[in-house]
Amino acid sequence: MWAPSDDLADRSRTHWRWADGHAVQRLRAKVLETLPHDPRAFTQGLEMSGGRLYEGTGLSGQSTVRSGPPGKPAGALISLPAPLFGEGITLAGRTLWQLTWRNRIAIERDARTLRELRRVPYADEGWGVCFDRGEQRLVTSDGSALLAFRDPHTLAKTGEVTVLEDGRPVTNMNELECAGRFVYANVLPTDRIVRIDPLTGAVTASIDASGLLHADELAPGAALNGIAAVPGTDQLLLTGKFWPKMFRVALVPAQPPSIAR
Repeated sequence: MWAPSDDLADRSRTHWRWADGHAVQRLRAKVLETLPHDPRAFTQGLEMSGGRLYEGTGLSGQSTVRSGPPGKPAGALISLPAPLFGEGITLAGRTLWQLTWRNRIAIERDARTLRELRRVPYADEGWGVCFDRGEQRLVTSDGSALLAFRDPHTLAKTGEVTVLEDGRPVTNMNELECAGRFVYANVLPTDRIVRIDPLTGAVTASIDASGLLHADELAPGAALNGIAAVPGTDQLLLTGKFWPKMFRVALVPAQPPSIAR
């Protein structure tokens, strides 16, 4: 059941301060539901729309894009031929964009059928991508501290912003999710997600997503790398590379550290 929840994230009073005095919230992922996930999927991108979950996976010769109901086997699955290495995906209207890592192309697909429509030159490394509906632009990451803004039809770069937390650049931002006025990014190779104001590049929240899997569920190469906003709610779906499970979570205030006496 995909039921709306309170916006606990915005109500949190647990925070630290970043350089210009704005509050950076400290949040954690509270599990509401556990769903199965393909443990062979090297997850690179995740997005939910119209009751369907879209997922892009990586590795040369194993990359796919797939869609279907959350927690169910994919109803549609398209494989990428080697040597293409699939990366982030996002939906922009009737288009699904899929980046590649170092192949210097992005693939435009029909969002309904996943059929490839065309390949577009892409000069940067492809990491994460999401569609900012408010600004009608794509937001992309490349492993650096930069978020780039792009035309959603041509992928031409229209601007960029440096992501800073407490005055320090945040690098290794991989999978991205645009939700409301924020961009969420997981930080490889950690179990941390940052919430970013794309207007300024400021990190507004640091989210602890550790402990979702037990140690014996972590395969070699497993890493948090999948964020999808659940439409109509303040909840997220989280999963990762080679994860056997997916989690529907709410963002709640992190517990403050205990004070030794």
